[in-house]
Amino acid sequence: MSGLSLHRKLEEHVGLLIFGILFVSSIGGLVQILPVLEQESLETPAANTRVYSAVELTGRDIYIREGCSVCHSQQIRPLIAEVERYGPYSRAGEFVYDRSFLWGSKRTGPDLHRVGGKFSDAWHRVHLINPREVVTESIMPAYPWLATRAASATGDIRAKLRALQRLGHPYTEADIDAAPEQLAGLQEIDALIAYLQMLGTGLPAEQTL
Repeated sequence: MSGLSLHRKLEEHVGLLIFGILFVSSIGGLVQILPVLEQESLETPAANTRVYSAVELTGRDIYIREGCSVCHSQQIRPLIAEVERYGPYSRAGEFVYDRSFLWGSKRTGPDLHRVGGKFSDAWHRVHLINPREVVTESIMPAYPWLATRAASATGDIRAKLRALQRLGHPYTEADIDAAPEQLAGLQEIDALIAYLQMLGTGLPAEQTL
């Protein structure tokens, strides 16, 4: 069978055409995915990268619940324009304890991967309750309810830490036992601010210049 006849046969039979497309796509996918599984740098934490504390992990859950990742990415690409605007580009080793990743691609608001330490806790509190008080032209919605809800009510923090421990995150039994006490007396806004303040702090100082 000539190449032209084979091509015509594929075009005339939808099932064969679909199978051919899936087969070729699978090869391309495997070529990209298989080498990554053996890439050690993707599993090695950056120098200052650590697991989330109970408060930060709770803040991260609130960040996800409130849909912050819909408008804010957490992935600074190695492009001059991005680095000049947001800071040092993101490294794979900074995300080894992120489940799931919150890289995103939509930037209605700025990328937040280097927001940690950029503003004070007080600034974040005002910004979350009423963004227009600190950024006049902001279109970000206000989140006043975060200042009225207890952080401990977001779920069983011990169960969350234990699940992550099973996945290889280096939490100790002492960390898990102390988690509820760390959340005692805090509001959801406190936990979210703690999470924002640690974003992008996993690189050693010499790599953030």
